[in-house]
Amino acid sequence: MKDNAGSSRRKFLKSFAASTAAVAVGSNILAAEKNRSVFQWLNRTPGTANDNINIALIGAGGMGVQDAITALQVPGTKLVAVADLYDGRLAEAKTRWGKDIFTHRHYKEILNRKDVDAVIVATPDHWHQQISIDAMKAGKHVYCEKPMVHSIGEGPAVIKAQKETGKVFQVGSQGVSSLGNEKAKELLKDGAIGELNYAEGFWARHSPIGAWQYLIPEDASPATVDWETYISNTTKRPFDATRFFRWRNYRDYGTGMSGDLFVHLFSSLHFITDSFGPNKVYASGGLRYWKDGREVPDVLLGTFDYPQAQAHPAFNLSLRCNFVDGTSGTTYLKLVGSEGSMDVTWDDVTLKRNKSVASDDPFYIEQMKKAGKQVSDRKR
Repeated sequence: MKDNAGSSRRKFLKSFAASTAAVAVGSNILAAEKNRSVFQWLNRTPGTANDNINIALIGAGGMGVQDAITALQVPGTKLVAVADLYDGRLAEAKTRWGKDIFTHRHYKEILNRKDVDAVIVATPDHWHQQISIDAMKAGKHVYCEKPMVHSIGEGPAVIKAQKETGKVFQVGSQGVSSLGNEKAKELLKDGAIGELNYAEGFWARHSPIGAWQYLIPEDASPATVDWETYISNTTKRPFDATRFFRWRNYRDYGTGMSGDLFVHLFSSLHFITDSFGPNKVYASGGLRYWKDGREVPDVLLGTFDYPQAQAHPAFNLSLRCNFVDGTSGTTYLKLVGSEGSMDVTWDDVTLKRNKSVASDDPFYIEQMKKAGKQVSDRKR
């Protein structure tokens, strides 16, 4: 009986992690088919006490709160603790989830609790590695917001900790769980666009919040913010509320457009193609509009060479990100093959196939007639 209970609990934890990614940004990104399958699972009745799980939130900003709200939709899940370096968020946690919830500035106080089974890590990027490692070594399962780490060199230590502890570790990139990506993967495998040769992705924003101009609370001060802990693993500076609350704009704490938005496009592309990534990268960008003291570009362009692999042929990728877009405010991913293309969003896929059509170009028609060829042989 003990073995069955343990197995049930492990299955629950894996399902919990998957469901958190699937609905982390709300049901609006899920098509009807996906919506039904996810929420049928969420609404199931827990089988035993071992299907119950206590979670804690480390980093109670906007994304962390949404992750926790989503996690609590899973039957048998209870939020028992919240950690954040800003007192205002701890107070909000008690208002939102009840006065009995345990709150503390320091995440290690959360990890010391025996009633915590798993944690959501939703801090600024420069703390992802250390908290994830500490959590797994403390016996906790981890759902970490993307990006996994602040720099590439930090990654191996997280992987090592997961292998040594055997704990569930998932990095959240919610689009990977979308119906659009699943369908695109199926279509590519079935040869719907022929042989892949090129892909492109785009993310556009033009609003203060979209450009990371997050709200700075009026009471932000060294008394309400644990600034010294915040900067303890990076460059020492005097208290700066802007650097704390708008951390994505600064290299010491965030990863800029690449770590916030390119990562979504990469995650989707790699899921669809089963790729392990490019072997050559070229990039450029600059500050074109939000000249507010930030250290990262508001326009970023990247081109990437993907070598031939067992799962796919060699192909090229172009990515663009723009916080100065005055028209669209949209995102898309396009895959181009020898026989067609796919426009992929989290909601759906638009498939376009090459086909023979009659041309309406009079000069082309005249040339074809002179050559004695059928006009309808032209493709578009």
